[in-house]
Amino acid sequence: MKVGILGLGLIGGSLARAYAIAGHTVYAAEKDESMLSFAQLAGAVDGQLTPESLSECELVLLAIYPEGSANWLAENAMHISKDALVMDCCGVKQLICEKCFPLAEKYGFTFMGGHPMAGTHFSGFKYSRADLFRGAPMVLVPHRFDDMDLLDRAKDALAPCSFGSFSVTTARDHDRMIAFTSQMPHILSNAFIKSPTALEHKGFSAGSYRDLTRVAWLNPQMWAELFLENREFVLNELTTYITALERYRDAVEQQDLTSLIALLDEGKRRKEEVDG
Repeated sequence: MKVGILGLGLIGGSLARAYAIAGHTVYAAEKDESMLSFAQLAGAVDGQLTPESLSECELVLLAIYPEGSANWLAENAMHISKDALVMDCCGVKQLICEKCFPLAEKYGFTFMGGHPMAGTHFSGFKYSRADLFRGAPMVLVPHRFDDMDLLDRAKDALAPCSFGSFSVTTARDHDRMIAFTSQMPHILSNAFIKSPTALEHKGFSAGSYRDLTRVAWLNPQMWAELFLENREFVLNELTTYITALERYRDAVEQQDLTSLIALLDEGKRRKEEVDG
């Protein structure tokens, strides 16, 4: 299979490595020419993704920011084979699906939204690895939900990544859930580490501190764009969280032991309920 990949960051680079190791031909488009050359030397990429090589690709994976992915597809749609499957790997789905489903219909290829639920707090090709997606969930956003052949086709095309499970949803439901499970943890972690006390944490911190602050080390440009592209749901989650924090603050401020115990017990029971 010939695979085209847009972007060679952590996600795109890991995709390239996974398909290369599986014996597929990988073409890549990357604005940093030195990065593209390095990926070729590393054996992850066979050549540059040009209009000519793009027309030969059976699978095209878009692994840059949503707006950039949509714009690239609009500029290159005429070169994509009608037999090709095009899938994005972006962190939000509404923006890119609204722009790319019509392009696919106009030019005759197949587009599906996708979000590999894997990554690290590091970014860039140098941190990419072929097994990044092994066992991880993959979210699929098809244009039609009754096309089982398309879902099977997507799973087969993604086999070299070794995903552990697949979920199928709408673009809007994806963005609503991802605001809670991914975007909010990054905001909370990034805000929490700003306490002046953080400078003195060594010797006083353990697992809970490490877990809470791990994703504070993020890519500011990428996450800022994702937050704004998912503004509605991020604001909903922020409002819910701030309201809950105010209840804890009020209980501590008023030395209200009964209310504080009730709040903590409520959270504990909610965790038990959520985790089954």
